[in-house]
Parts: sequence; structure tokens; C-alpha cells
Amino acid sequence: MKTVFDITTRHELIDRINSLEETTPAQWGKMNVGQMMKHCSQWDAMALGKRTYKRSFIGKLFGRMALKDMMIDAPVKKNLPTVPSFKIKEKVDVSEERKRWVRLVEEYADYTTNGFVHPFFGPLTREQVGFMVYKHTNHHLLQFNR
Repeated sequence: MKTVFDITTRHELIDRINSLEETTPAQWGKMNVGQMMKHCSQWDAMALGKRTYKRSFIGKLFGRMALKDMMIDAPVKKNLPTVPSFKIKEKVDVSEERKRWVRLVEEYADYTTNGFVHPFFGPLTREQVGFMVYKHTNHHLLQFNR
């Protein structure tokens, strides 16, 4: 399973992020490129411990069971719902958001966050964080055929 903590994997993700254009069409979903980039930047800021979100009630009930499905080496299903805080409605400057997202991905080289709690899945180990970050990023890059 790939992890964002591997330097080669991080560089691959960054190359794929840099290949996105403002006009790159989505293969599925409702977000455009800028909205997806901001969504992913917010997700990475959360995983890096820069922002916290309240754990959802439904996550408390079903998050641990759903985490088992996420920990398999298979793509994330298309069109899964997201946490409302991560839904981006506004227009986004793609160039600026790309820079922000790449900087965040680069920060995983020095990841030291302990006790990360995902708002749906709950507490994650470092290994689970590395894998989940890769899966989330890969999912959204595939959404735009990257």
C-alpha cells in the first residue's frame, strides 16, 4: 500500500497535482479543479494537525467499521459523501491553491502529529494517516484523470 510518508510517492503526487489545469474536466462528482484542490488542501491541513473538526455522530457509530474498508489497497468509491466542512462552493484561484496544496503535501516529510482524529473514522495511527492521505489524494486526482 502506498503512503504519503514515502518520498517517491510524495513526488509522484506533486507531479500529478502540478499537471492539473483550471479547465481539466472532472470524470465524476460536483467539484471543479479549484474546488477539489481547496477540498484536498483543507483535508491535508486537518491530517497535518493544523485544523481540527468535531467528530460526527454517524462517524462515532460507524467510523471504525468503515475504516476497515478504507484500509484495503483499492481505490476509494466514487461519489462518496464528504464532511460538510469540506464542501467547497466558492470560486478558487487554481494557481494559488495548487501552491498551497503542494506545500502541504511536502510537509508530510516531517509529519509528527500524534493522536490525529478523523471527523468520521476516529483516531488513526501514523501508518493509517499515511495510507489515508495517499488514498484521498489519489482518489481526487483520478477524479480529474490524473
